[in-house]
Amino acid sequence: MKLAGIIAEYDPFHNGHAWQLAQARALGAERVAVAMSCGLTQRGALPLLPEAVRVRAALTCGADFVFALPAPCAGAGAEAFARAGVRLLSAAGCDALVFGAETPDAALLIQAARVLLCADYRAALRAQLSDGARNFAAARQAAVEALCPGTPLAALLDKPNNNLAVEYCKAILELAPAMTPVPLPRQGADHGQELAPDAVRFASASALRKLWQTGGADAVAPYVPEAVLPFYREAFAAGQYTDFDAAGRCELALLRSRCVGQTPFAAVRGVSEGLEHRLERAVRASTTHEELLDALTTVRYPRARMRRLAMGAALGYDDALPALPPYLHLLGARREALSLLKEAHLPVSHALMRLKDENDACARMVSAQLTASDFSALCRKIPEPMGSALRQKIIFLTK
Repeated sequence: MKLAGIIAEYDPFHNGHAWQLAQARALGAERVAVAMSCGLTQRGALPLLPEAVRVRAALTCGADFVFALPAPCAGAGAEAFARAGVRLLSAAGCDALVFGAETPDAALLIQAARVLLCADYRAALRAQLSDGARNFAAARQAAVEALCPGTPLAALLDKPNNNLAVEYCKAILELAPAMTPVPLPRQGADHGQELAPDAVRFASASALRKLWQTGGADAVAPYVPEAVLPFYREAFAAGQYTDFDAAGRCELALLRSRCVGQTPFAAVRGVSEGLEHRLERAVRASTTHEELLDALTTVRYPRARMRRLAMGAALGYDDALPALPPYLHLLGARREALSLLKEAHLPVSHALMRLKDENDACARMVSAQLTASDFSALCRKIPEPMGSALRQKIIFLTK
């Protein structure tokens, strides 16, 4: 592996992430590039910590490059999230993708990906969704079981990291066939689990966010690299972390402000099957963000999807946005690795305004990124003014 890629949120960066970077090196990666969620996360929420803190953590623990996965891509569903990350890393020159999975079997994951890409699967999925009794995840498993009975493929899709791993493999098959998938066993707690039973070193990011809310940076200390902890303590002392209560109220305020005219949410990205009406009714009736999500969530429409839909509506994201990143926004790097970017297949810069001038697709993506970044800055414990993403300098790490 000349340049291995990792798609991540680092929300926040923890021991499991450091282990993954170290494993990429141990498996032969000469350099490691990270596509990191910027402004939003895949669950449709703001990240706990600003990009600068997460970039420093990644570079300190072994990354050579950190590129921004733009907010509209970072806050999308698993398929779109995976495709955007693979496109970005492939354009940067990555020849391998390293990722975690509950079942780290590359051949099996690729086999599942091929099934999900075939026409027979799409027909089987439509049949499973036709009565509205199943959510998408359950329908997908049932469709795969119908096509491949007696195989482990349907059971594979019962785990969250396996699901994302299969989406990575789908994206590789479609967008970057020369990229090698390198699955690693997930360490410690499962996705969303409070703490692993043997949580001596590893904890899930969701568990760490909860610990931070109750005890600040010191509460997460046992589960993050020692070299990273000073960055977290500095951010906590400066109030540079998300106040999720404030974020929920601000999001609902933005949504209320958009309730003008007829079907105000009809153009929102991801709207279908009359969801624009459901969203408007929920916005008008809800007084808290949790009430909003409760009103939107059903068996057919899972909470995570509705959270992404609501956030996209609040930020004004529509289907006119590029589906894939049209540029490489470099947030941080090791200076000695920069020469590798001469072969990049997309415009590269650390300056968003420079990227904005490249073409119309870049301009649309930069505008959407700034909207998310400014919203995030307002929702920190100590709110920050607009434009911080434009003022942020590239972070360099030298030997």
